[in-house]
Amino acid sequence: MSDNNQKPDLNEDLNVLDAHGNLVEASAASSRENQLQENGMEPVSLWIILACFAGVLVAGTVLGKSGVLSANSYNEFVVSGYTQAERPGGAEEVIVPAAIIDVFAKKGAKIYQAKCQGCHQPTGLGDGANFPPLGGSEWVQGDTSALAQIILNGVIGPIKVAGRTWNGAMPGQAAGMTDEDLAGLMTYIRNSFGNETGDVISIEMASNALADYKTRMGPAPVAPPIKVAELESKYMVSLKGAKLDPATKVNPETLEVVAE
Repeated sequence: MSDNNQKPDLNEDLNVLDAHGNLVEASAASSRENQLQENGMEPVSLWIILACFAGVLVAGTVLGKSGVLSANSYNEFVVSGYTQAERPGGAEEVIVPAAIIDVFAKKGAKIYQAKCQGCHQPTGLGDGANFPPLGGSEWVQGDTSALAQIILNGVIGPIKVAGRTWNGAMPGQAAGMTDEDLAGLMTYIRNSFGNETGDVISIEMASNALADYKTRMGPAPVAPPIKVAELESKYMVSLKGAKLDPATKVNPETLEVVAE
């Protein structure tokens, strides 16, 4: 075998490492191009872009000459005097003033349900055995100071109500009672269950009643239930405070008098 057959057929000027690198790079570029075409991301032709741009220019020119896109054409699409309608629930709520006796009685009804109804019943007629009626009661319809102290202190011992003597113990209801609560409750029971005094217990009157209660309570955490003898000796009077016309208009939420 000759020496020529033993030598590889290679060009001595060829750099094997460079040739191999170029081959790898060309193969990678070809692979990327094939992948883009497979994914639908092949580049858009420049002629297609130019054709679309020309079409937009022509459409804009035609519309402009026809007046569709002119500034003056705005008036053709606007209704004179049009205002957007209020969204449902978007309008501000209007508070309607009402007669003070109705507003206070409505508030008092809620206090009655929470504090009194369990014993005196929804009808205000009591249970016929242990709890006396409020309807037709001389204590409810009588002197307002005595009624207020019965509510706040509670009452114990024999007490005559509507022709019958009751000998139970009513717990005081002063805990958590505000001036507005007491005024509402007294107004409600004095004008419900058949009672028709037709008057309003004002917040000023209720405030004075609570002041009297606190004086009686002294340093104790709560005042003890009151007895009839003490009621008759100290509280058979009207509460102090200016009387209000039952028809006076007030704001149902703030209870403030509304000027007419």
